[in-house]
Amino acid sequence: MSLSKKVVLVSGANKGIGAATVRQLLKTDIAKIYTAARNPASLPDFGDARVVPLKLDITDAASVRSAAETAGDVDLLINNAGTMAFGDWQSSSDADIAADMNTNFYGTLSVIKAFLPAFTARGSGTIANVVSIVGLAATAPISGYSASKAALQSLTQSLRASLAAKGISVVGIYPGPVDTDLAAAIPLAKVTPELAAENIVLGLEKGDAYIFPDPLAQQVGHLFATDGHQLEAAMNLGG
Repeated sequence: MSLSKKVVLVSGANKGIGAATVRQLLKTDIAKIYTAARNPASLPDFGDARVVPLKLDITDAASVRSAAETAGDVDLLINNAGTMAFGDWQSSSDADIAADMNTNFYGTLSVIKAFLPAFTARGSGTIANVVSIVGLAATAPISGYSASKAALQSLTQSLRASLAAKGISVVGIYPGPVDTDLAAAIPLAKVTPELAAENIVLGLEKGDAYIFPDPLAQQVGHLFATDGHQLEAAMNLGG
């Protein structure tokens, strides 16, 4: 898709992949970008007049409605906001599992539902969901997070099928470990948010339905396309 003169919204834009994606998008000739965060005061100064800070708590229905009313001109909705609790199914509390599901799945679904009427009325738009490689195959140490991202992957696939006829594109973004606060405790080599963001924007411009923005993600993407059983085993090496 061409990003020229498009209006974009990035949720969770205050740090990590979200902030890096905003900076990468500002290198293009987009018209405007809503930088959304639960607390707009936490947003960095992006130093560009095209940036419009926006309060958005994706787990709060009133906040979501208000954001959709304010940003009714969005062409590209990037659902990046998320949470991650560590623990397998035995050790994770119900509260931690619910928090991941409420943010990563239900919260994202709420945002999509709020913005869809404007997209449908125009007969155009793109929804890009930051899923994760664990949405394609779970890993035990972050079981609740994996389940929430698997639900988001299912939502992404369902929307892609149901919205295509309305002129709305749906994209899945599948990062591996990225050097962010969210993934700080993951004991794997990580890429920078800037590298991930560069590849995310490139994938959007190319019109990719699946974007794998780092080397590990690209390996996972290959296995996802060719051998799901091997992917499941690879994601849980060492138990």
